Amino acid sequence: MAIQLSKGQRIDLTKTNPGLTKVIIGLGWDTNKYSGGADFDLDASAFLANEQGKVQNDLEFIFYNNLTSPTGAVEHTGDNRTGEGDGDDEQMIVDFSLMPSHVSKIGIAVTIHDAETRKQNFGQVSNAFVRVVNADDNQEILRYDLGEDFSIETAVVICELYKHGSDWKFNAIGSGFSGGLAALCRNYGLEV
Repeated sequence: MAIQLSKGQRIDLTKTNPGLTKVIIGLGWDTNKYSGGADFDLDASAFLANEQGKVQNDLEFIFYNNLTSPTGAVEHTGDNRTGEGDGDDEQMIVDFSLMPSHVSKIGIAVTIHDAETRKQNFGQVSNAFVRVVNADDNQEILRYDLGEDFSIETAVVICELYKHGSDWKFNAIGSGFSGGLAALCRNYGLEV
């Protein structure tokens, strides 16, 4: 039975699940039905950051145009341009055993592609969630449902996986940003 988390909650991943080295991060969402004249395209991304929360190398920003980190520690399985259907809309595979030593946190975010042009924001998105699944046995470890707390935001840091000693933990963040992917990149120290 998966653990259901609320915003701000933290939980051990590797300490309470001995032998856990590889997880699937599943992200899903629905768009509210409204006539805006353009389809929604939400995109998941991962920022492999150091202790200061900054990405040291552009190749450690994982998204639809850079699907795999240099060591293979994080892999994006591909862009879903519609979000149609049930279950995960996009997934990332995280292999802790391949994580570079300078990476101490992985920010997982979702942005709305061309949000300003299409006049879209997270106030028009519902049922957003993230779940962590053990890649070895496909068992869901935890789930965090974001709720409907957003209005004008065009990007959301959904969660962070972070290193504490030799163990990895999960932090349910749910923090919205205006300014889309560019604002998120600046937050993690990347030039846009």
